[in-house]
Amino acid sequence: MKLRYPLFIFMVLLMLSACSNENENAAAPEKDQPETETAGVDKELENVKAMFEPLGEMPIPADNEMTDEKVELGKTLYFDPRLSGNNKLSCMTCHAPGAGYGDGLGTFIGFEGAQGSRNSPTIINSGYYPEYFWDGRAGSLEEQALGPIQSEVEMNQDLDELVIELNGVPTYVEQFNTVFNDPISANNIAKAIAAFERTIVISDTAFDRYLQGQEDAISADAKEGMKLFAGKASCITCHAGPMLSDYSYHNLGMTGDEGRYEVTKNEEDKGKFRTTGLRGVAHTAPFMHDGSFATLEDVVNYYNDGGGDHVNKSDLINPLGLTDKEVQQLVAFMESLSGDLPEVETPEIP
Repeated sequence: MKLRYPLFIFMVLLMLSACSNENENAAAPEKDQPETETAGVDKELENVKAMFEPLGEMPIPADNEMTDEKVELGKTLYFDPRLSGNNKLSCMTCHAPGAGYGDGLGTFIGFEGAQGSRNSPTIINSGYYPEYFWDGRAGSLEEQALGPIQSEVEMNQDLDELVIELNGVPTYVEQFNTVFNDPISANNIAKAIAAFERTIVISDTAFDRYLQGQEDAISADAKEGMKLFAGKASCITCHAGPMLSDYSYHNLGMTGDEGRYEVTKNEEDKGKFRTTGLRGVAHTAPFMHDGSFATLEDVVNYYNDGGGDHVNKSDLINPLGLTDKEVQQLVAFMESLSGDLPEVETPEIP
């Protein structure tokens, strides 16, 4: 009879031990779950997100500081058809606010109906580039501002004649004296227009809000498109940094235009064009240097097929193997980069 109680106690302890082991085994799968699932975090997405950065502050040249008066003068000049040889064309003709600060055409129509060979690039965020035009022939926004004015196929205006013409407008004489403490000159015309163009900025996009931590700012498809942009599609190889541009020149396989070669005369630059920044991109159709693609989907499909057959095509351009769904996801991502167009009130021309 004395053995019953020790035996009873032993049996109770054995049962408790078994229960403890069952509970531990039941909890084991939770310990084995991946950390990303447990925390509800998509590690790949977070890693890709870290590869992007905000646009940052506009670089301002030391010799062309921004003032409200200078910007207003530049805006008036931008809209003034006196800047063309026939007083019919202004900067706004090919870079209209309502057309994404382009003209909506494949290639521009210039002086007296001259047909241009290239697409009018948008001026959105143009102040961030170190070089200008599709072929990089201008080294500053100020230099760029005077190029189309003098071009025979664009605005066809003699700069000396323009200075004389503007000096005949008292309001302009007063404005230039106020802004520059200097008479009207081609150099000051360029500085005023460039100052205005530096105010045309898109930086507050859905994607930028996502970078700042607003997780629902972009769609699930856009997030998948971001992964593709940085991964399978390799877009980020050239579209990187604050502007989503490497500021370099690449041959995408398109024929019919010598591109950067016309500036450098280096054989290796034949058919190369500057990488376009992507903030605001959905507003700027049609696309490419010749405006040959009507939609972003067309652009992605071109890259997906491996580009064209130019002999100097970049080694970076190869078939991507994207599915139709992945193409749409990439487009969704680029649309998230586009934001709202800056609004500009048409000035009164003196």
